[in-house]
Amino acid sequence: MPVNIEPWLARPRSGRDFADLDHIFFAASATQQFSGGAERAAFRERWLGRYLLVDATHAFVAVRAGRVVGYVIGSIEDVARAPRFADLASARQFADVSARYPAHLHVNVDEACRSLGIGARLIEAFAAHVEALGVAGMHVVTGGASRNVRFYARCGFHEAARIPSGGGDKVFLARDFPTASTAAIKA
Repeated sequence: MPVNIEPWLARPRSGRDFADLDHIFFAASATQQFSGGAERAAFRERWLGRYLLVDATHAFVAVRAGRVVGYVIGSIEDVARAPRFADLASARQFADVSARYPAHLHVNVDEACRSLGIGARLIEAFAAHVEALGVAGMHVVTGGASRNVRFYARCGFHEAARIPSGGGDKVFLARDFPTASTAAIKA
């Protein structure tokens, strides 16, 4: 069954689309336990909701048989310098490298559709979009021992910084855009 990658705003969104996003978001989250509905809602708002509200132009979804089976969403604003991201500790911790790679993203795919290349296609859609906007690079922050580090490496990301965090490490994985960096060098 084919999977199409579509801009979120170009899609006639339905309540089912939002339900699919929420299902994928919570199923893929490292946080699975919440003390109540308010904590769960705040978590969703922090990692998904504010992006849907402010950055929906940078969102893409993977659609299979009419259902959303994956998404990528992010911002082109540098999280270390944009006041709306002041609640993200990693924004301040990686401020020295985030200016070089200001766009950041969150990508998740429904568990039943993983290992089909959908996540990589979503990242490529996001990358092409933000590069066309003239952004120099993009990044993700994840646990240093997370299995997704290899996935991001296959998608062209490299480790740009690492910090200790709660008995492990957080890594700042970055990806340059050749045309944007070439333009910056010529300027």
